[in-house]
Amino acid sequence: MPGPISIEGYAIVSADGMLADASRRIPDAMVVKADQEFFHGSLDHAAAVIHGRHSHEGGPPAAGRRRLVVTTRVEALADDPAHSHSLWNPNGASLAQALAHLGVAQGMIAVIGGPDVYGLFLDIGYDKFHLSQAPHVRIPGGRPVFPEVGPGRTPQDVLASRGLKPGPPRVLDRAAEVTLVTWTR
Repeated sequence: MPGPISIEGYAIVSADGMLADASRRIPDAMVVKADQEFFHGSLDHAAAVIHGRHSHEGGPPAAGRRRLVVTTRVEALADDPAHSHSLWNPNGASLAQALAHLGVAQGMIAVIGGPDVYGLFLDIGYDKFHLSQAPHVRIPGGRPVFPEVGPGRTPQDVLASRGLKPGPPRVLDRAAEVTLVTWTR
């Protein structure tokens, strides 16, 4: 998205491109300290965080962040009185309207999942996507990072097909061989 807003995605995936198992459980082997530090450190600089209702970041700073939860349970935009976030239905309001509802006019917008939300932003357009991968973890029948991931189609294939280019890999955990690649427009 051109202008004062930058859209950045954050995910760690298994060797087969999955975020979690079918019941949305993340395997312990994909919870990597250096990846968590990168993720949480990045969110500290986000103007807003966007995710689906089953995704979250956790930790004490989470409650203080401006946040949009993507849902079809509202017509367009609504404040969630039970939580400190806003609800956004992309079929009823544009991203610009949703960000204006939050009072965000500039800065980095962090997209943190799940698959449908990551897929939505493939269409809106990522400026960057930070993709970590745990190459020794496989999650047969799991939840893919993007709806388009499947047999013969990796997360990297999907990002490349949307015009993003990979930067150099950064090793996050040498023993587990977990790497981080930032894809940019």
